[in-house]
Amino acid sequence: MKKILVGLDASPRSQDVLDTAANLAKKTGGKLVLFRAVGIPLGLPPEAYAMSPDSLENLLEREAKEYLDKMAAGAPEGIIESVLVHAGTPWRSICAAGRELGVDLIVIGSHGYQGLDRLIGTTASKVVNHAECSVLVVRSHALAE
Repeated sequence: MKKILVGLDASPRSQDVLDTAANLAKKTGGKLVLFRAVGIPLGLPPEAYAMSPDSLENLLEREAKEYLDKMAAGAPEGIIESVLVHAGTPWRSICAAGRELGVDLIVIGSHGYQGLDRLIGTTASKVVNHAECSVLVVRSHALAE
């Protein structure tokens, strides 16, 4: 595997996802592209609506880039190719990035939400069903216990 897209969402399981991808990259000589999709979240404080949509999106993208840079800094040396933030629906953004970058594998976490999201389909299941490459879904150690 030459290029692996790693979908991270800042959830507690993200470190497990990155560790799994890093181990694969070390074993195969691959490089990682750390990826985060951002969108305007529901339940924002009222002050957030005073910002223009472009300003809010720029803020979210900047915070996502800082998060990915921090995750990259903690990864083993020499395996990170780049970090990439995309505004949009997570599963669509992950699939699009995988296609555009020509990745060999996408690595994502199993799920980040409960309740309604589990009923209508998780990001992971949508990526598995729509990606043009293989997808490795990492189950969190905390979920396995």
